[in-house]
Amino acid sequence: MGQAERATAHGDETRRAARGRQRMLRALLMALASLLTARAEAQDIERDPIRYSTATPRNAVATLQERLASGKAKLVYEPKHGYLKSVLRALDVPESSQILVFSRTSLQRDRISPRTPRAIYFNDDVMVGYCNRGRVMEISAADQTLGTAFYTIDQEPDDRPTITRQTDSCLLCHSSSANQGLPGHLVRSVYVDLKGNPLLANGSFRTDHTSPIAQRWGGWYVTGTSGRQKHMGNQICPKGRKPEALDNTQGVNVVDLKDRFRTSMYLTPHSDIVALMVLEHQAGMLNRLARAGMETRMALYYQRELNKALGQPLDEPSESAQSRIRSAGDDVVSYMLFSGETRLTDPIVGTSKFAAEFAARGPRDSKGRSLRDLDLRTRLFRYPCSYLIHSRAFDSLPPEMKSYIYGRLLEILTGRSSSKDDPQLDPADRAAIIEILRETKRDLPAEWHQP
Repeated sequence: MGQAERATAHGDETRRAARGRQRMLRALLMALASLLTARAEAQDIERDPIRYSTATPRNAVATLQERLASGKAKLVYEPKHGYLKSVLRALDVPESSQILVFSRTSLQRDRISPRTPRAIYFNDDVMVGYCNRGRVMEISAADQTLGTAFYTIDQEPDDRPTITRQTDSCLLCHSSSANQGLPGHLVRSVYVDLKGNPLLANGSFRTDHTSPIAQRWGGWYVTGTSGRQKHMGNQICPKGRKPEALDNTQGVNVVDLKDRFRTSMYLTPHSDIVALMVLEHQAGMLNRLARAGMETRMALYYQRELNKALGQPLDEPSESAQSRIRSAGDDVVSYMLFSGETRLTDPIVGTSKFAAEFAARGPRDSKGRSLRDLDLRTRLFRYPCSYLIHSRAFDSLPPEMKSYIYGRLLEILTGRSSSKDDPQLDPADRAAIIEILRETKRDLPAEWHQP
């Protein structure tokens, strides 16, 4: 072999070795990307791109803090309820949304019992927790960048009351494995003893619109009627009795709580059954929207880091990132269209103004229809598409996630999707939902408006 031939062979060998190293590097990086995707639930939210504790919140409470600092808003302290009424007005939370929980399952458990239940008030963006003579008021808020943010307000008279963002104590429960390691809401049904202690050895139930009525509202007061549908509300387990063997007939179809505790200590005497059902759906929907937003941001961040390492354009799509976005998006769409919703066998009737006030808050189409219209005879809502598609939590989703959700919704609602996992809706409901959204949702993609 001549010198030139040897040089050529050596060059070919060098290039093959370089290509081999590149393939190995690519394989290692792809394996890393797969590992990061597989460990999404264990993602450290204190790292990029989330940085939960140090990132600037963008939510209704943060806006209130800015208004208080500038003097455009003021919170007024009252001896009976502290800042409660003032906070509800400032955040536009209706008093009729009041629901009462007497299980000791929150931050101020020593203030909670069947005689002194904790009150929760909510709108689409925030949930406010209040305890009689509590040290603080607790607030959770749907956040545009953090998914869910948590706050407390000191219940002491002050010219400038302190609103403190919580990034540790609240996350012990609200960022547990029950929420896939991401900050979110928890609505549970538990058996409770005379003091309000949850009897966890007897089991508990995570509650949303798919939960059987028979497993709902353990540890909660419930005012309203459900007909022959029994539930766990208003029930206390005597010492020595097996909870699952108790007959809760006396706890069902209760419309007055005055014989159970001093209702005059609260803003209203109600713990409305309709408000409870709406909150259960809302908590599950907000959790999925929060996860969808955070998963998208993390997936795109890892995609950019991988492309940077490979020397590719930073916005080059990767299958692992797209798969992660699809997974979280499909979960949103399925829940949004009430897949697996428990069917009602008797009408549900509340005791407060909540149902009317809730329905009045929603945008309506030219036929007077709204996604907030309640059914309460065979299902929760008249039109099975979540009203939270109009919420701050949905509107603030990253464009990639929102585009995927809109596309999947349109496929299902027009009948173009044939997946066996799709929510099963009858044609009249699908047509009504499309018509309502066309007139009430401003940012629908152009294809939604095609015949």
